[in-house]
Amino acid sequence: MSKMNLPNKLTIFRVILILPFVAILLGGEAGWFGVNRLIPDCVALAIFIVASLTDLIDGKIARKYHLVTNFGKFMDPLADKLLVCSALIALVDMGRIPALVVIIIISREFIISGFRLIASDNNVVIAASYWGKFKTTFQMVMVCLMIVNLGTLIPWMQILTDVIMWIALALTVISLVDYLVKNKDVMREQK
Repeated sequence: MSKMNLPNKLTIFRVILILPFVAILLGGEAGWFGVNRLIPDCVALAIFIVASLTDLIDGKIARKYHLVTNFGKFMDPLADKLLVCSALIALVDMGRIPALVVIIIISREFIISGFRLIASDNNVVIAASYWGKFKTTFQMVMVCLMIVNLGTLIPWMQILTDVIMWIALALTVISLVDYLVKNKDVMREQK
């Protein structure tokens, strides 16, 4: 068995960070820590940001030093989805985001993952689009704003958070449609 490279270690680290992130986020909401609600939110936000940054770092290192592996190709996008979906589900439980928004976002991820599997079976590699990158950026900003939940202290922050959420939702749908339209031939090639 070969030694695990740094990008793959960062991917595993991202997955490991999900547990303390969710525990602190939900534990703070439940009052487990006996402190001001903002403190666990800020700690959870810091963990989420660190986990998100490992995604940027591991990809850059893997490409720059030619450390791309099959494990990384499989686990990196899975780790991203686990992190974001865990955050979104916790935020639904906390009443910070409507469940329907999360259902649409997670459904899009399942559809695209299934589509990529079909494309992979046909030896087709589907690159990420700009719509998908915009979607990811807005989703990450939305999650960060909802974790820190400053709308309870500063009313205009709630308006900003809501606007970012609706933009993220629109980009989720637009990126899905764009993805399916651009790659419709993948489905036609199925035997």
